[in-house]
Amino acid sequence: MRRAARIQWRDVDGILLLDKPQGLSSNQALQKARLLYRAAKGGHTGSLDPLATGLLPLCFGEATKIAGLLIGSSKAYVTECLLGVSTDSADAAGKVIETRPVPEIGERMIESALAPLRGTIKQVPPIYSALKRGGERLYQRARRGEDIEIDAREVEVHRLDLLERQGDRLRLHVECGSGTYVRSLVRDLGEALGCGAHVTALRRLWVEPFRTPRMHTLAELEEAAAAGGEALDSLLLPIEAGLIGYPETILDETDSTRLRQGQAVQVSASPGICLARSSTGSLLAVAETGSDGLLRVLRGFNLD
Repeated sequence: MRRAARIQWRDVDGILLLDKPQGLSSNQALQKARLLYRAAKGGHTGSLDPLATGLLPLCFGEATKIAGLLIGSSKAYVTECLLGVSTDSADAAGKVIETRPVPEIGERMIESALAPLRGTIKQVPPIYSALKRGGERLYQRARRGEDIEIDAREVEVHRLDLLERQGDRLRLHVECGSGTYVRSLVRDLGEALGCGAHVTALRRLWVEPFRTPRMHTLAELEEAAAAGGEALDSLLLPIEAGLIGYPETILDETDSTRLRQGQAVQVSASPGICLARSSTGSLLAVAETGSDGLLRVLRGFNLD
């Protein structure tokens, strides 16, 4: 029996804006893309449920060093929900636990139910979630049938608007901060309307700073892979694309060398986080200037 050829992994640096398909976990989608790129190192910037589709930024190589900065970014979604049916996971992947008749409700009543869910709110995450308690994912404990009490968490909901209604189905636009569960918003909306609800479809539109993303499907990646590495690599964004909005500090050759070696350097920049560049334009690090005027590395890059 012939052995499968060993994968020749390679150094790939950049950000891929993947259009995640329905049915794959975020990690499964990452591994499929990573295999096509043969990228030695890769990571994603926050999970999308298997039910969900849309933007999943993937970081390869040196770009993995900024994944943590992107995880905390604001996000936008379009979601569809069904009134009158509640599930244990608050989406269509879960088990139906209750059905209730949908009362006569108009747009004014829906708006009244949406209003308290906007702004800074307390939200209880779904029991089927990737949050950890005692070192274990909540969904693992939920699958064993354990009773789970989850504390409410403070989250930010910037927008929550009704886009369309067709009978008992609603289509909503959501813009929110990190850690917000759209499934919980829909569940709480259903309870406010007195009938329950669950998510039937969810699509992520953007993740800060990728407000108008050009997303690529796995099918596009497969086609590019067949054409060769250059075609694939042309779909990647540079690391800087994920760092828009930070001020820049330019260093001379001596200070650039010192910073690369992990040493703090004296600068005249204002205190705060910035991008450190060499005089030739190379991105050296995400760094922070202290009140003492010293620039210190937070995330250093090896891009030469």
